[in-house]
Amino acid sequence: MSKRDSVKHKLDRRMGENIWGRAKSPVNRRSYGPGQHGQRRKGKLSDFGIQLRAKQKLKGYYGSVSEKQFRAIYDEADRRRGDTGENLIGLLESRLDALVYRAKFVPTVFAARQFVNHGHVMVNGKKVNIPSYRLRAGDVVEVRERSRDMNLVLEAVQSAERDIPDYLDVDQQKMSATFVRIPTMADVPYPVQMEPNLVVEYYSR
Repeated sequence: MSKRDSVKHKLDRRMGENIWGRAKSPVNRRSYGPGQHGQRRKGKLSDFGIQLRAKQKLKGYYGSVSEKQFRAIYDEADRRRGDTGENLIGLLESRLDALVYRAKFVPTVFAARQFVNHGHVMVNGKKVNIPSYRLRAGDVVEVRERSRDMNLVLEAVQSAERDIPDYLDVDQQKMSATFVRIPTMADVPYPVQMEPNLVVEYYSR
């Protein structure tokens, strides 16, 4: 098992949920936590523990986002008008790597980060290799022509595991996706319940 797969499996097991809705998630076989004492970690969580868990789950869902990056995204969400939790989701879904994953150009969020890093993606006709690049409504993201026959891409396009949300307009023939609008929480097809309100409580302590 690769280190990347190990991280995904541990997060699923730690949370006790199939966070990405994958058929191969270990939670489908064992719902208890990882490690020697995983089956005994069933104690009641404190309010802080519940908030921390919600934050770790949401941050972990978006792959290799560091705590520093996640806190910066939260701070920006907090500065904006409106509901901070909704703003947080909108900012996370505006990341380039998130769109590459949502458009089913790659099979996992971890692969999306690597795919962008390696220069396989263009935004509005220009190569962008920054996974955290912030998209705006109307931006067009496409897989570079020389990258469209990669096994990784073909596997993702044919997968029936995920649906493409309606805030993206995807043309799978051209391997392009238009970011139609910034989504709300209700628009995002999370396989498990996310609780951005608890994330706000965590950082507001």
